[in-house]
Amino acid sequence: MTTETKRPLTLRDVSEASGVSEMTVSRVLRNRGDVSEATRTRVLAAAKELGYVPNKIAGALASNRVNLVAVIIPSLSNMVFPEVLTGINQVLEGTELQPVVGVTDYQPEKEEKVLYEMLSWRPSGVIIAGLEHTDAARAMLESAGIPVVEIMDTDGKPVDAMVGISHRRAGREMAQAILKAGYQHIGFMGTKMPLDHRARKRFEGFTEVLGKNGVEIVDREFYSGGSALAKGREMTKAMLDRSPDLDFLYYSNDMIGAGGLLYLLDQGIAVPGQIGLAGFNNVELLQGLPRRLATMDACRLEIGRKAAEIIAARLEDPNAEVETRVILTPKISYGDTLKRR
Repeated sequence: MTTETKRPLTLRDVSEASGVSEMTVSRVLRNRGDVSEATRTRVLAAAKELGYVPNKIAGALASNRVNLVAVIIPSLSNMVFPEVLTGINQVLEGTELQPVVGVTDYQPEKEEKVLYEMLSWRPSGVIIAGLEHTDAARAMLESAGIPVVEIMDTDGKPVDAMVGISHRRAGREMAQAILKAGYQHIGFMGTKMPLDHRARKRFEGFTEVLGKNGVEIVDREFYSGGSALAKGREMTKAMLDRSPDLDFLYYSNDMIGAGGLLYLLDQGIAVPGQIGLAGFNNVELLQGLPRRLATMDACRLEIGRKAAEIIAARLEDPNAEVETRVILTPKISYGDTLKRR
């Protein structure tokens, strides 16, 4: 038995179904020209019934751009970037622009490849996580000739525009809160940092404040792979076996922090009296824990929205004055695991 391949629908099919010329169909579908409402309704109804989708590549050949925004992020496996994507989509759904997502797995070479492939489709803009890129990727961004917004981080110089928070400041402020609460024997757990620049910057800000106050991190552990509750439990147990006198554990993200909290509660360890805890990101998962983990909001939804607003505004009017350095302010949520004094 053979399956007959159906040919793609064309303007002629819609024209014949609606009883108007192909030119009129084209005007209706591109929302251009003077067409009566009755004719417009008839054409749109025919196109919908047929399942016709306009070929936008043909239109893009004339403008050298398609109505796509390349969104390049390091991961979809954690809870951080879906909220950023939600913010982007909330803004772009009111325009003709559509986000198209590429994932880099925190690998600079993969980011370079993803960026190359996406730019070859001639998108109307790029939203890309982070400020650190290979020389080749940075050169591509600089010469793309379209709006580029680097997101999540503001500790550095952007190619074009940037939206995010200062991760060094976030680390400094968490260290100040921990010291103010009276904790002195601190352990740190986080990702291996050569590839996670934002976690590295938070760690740098964190240790800077500790050092200025004569406090050193007693124990530290770094892991590779995805952030998970099991990983947090495992690392917390190992660290307390090595360093039982610790009175505070600072985690580079909420997922491993939540795992650590569950381990301590299982062991009957008093939190925050005996040991205090804090994470980072303020992910929704924390609302389901037996106790609220202290954390810091990374402004993810707002970052996505602001980045998309910059892209949309620049495309609507290339000469418009648009803010290109948007630095948001994260706030500490003390929860139930960080004493307040």
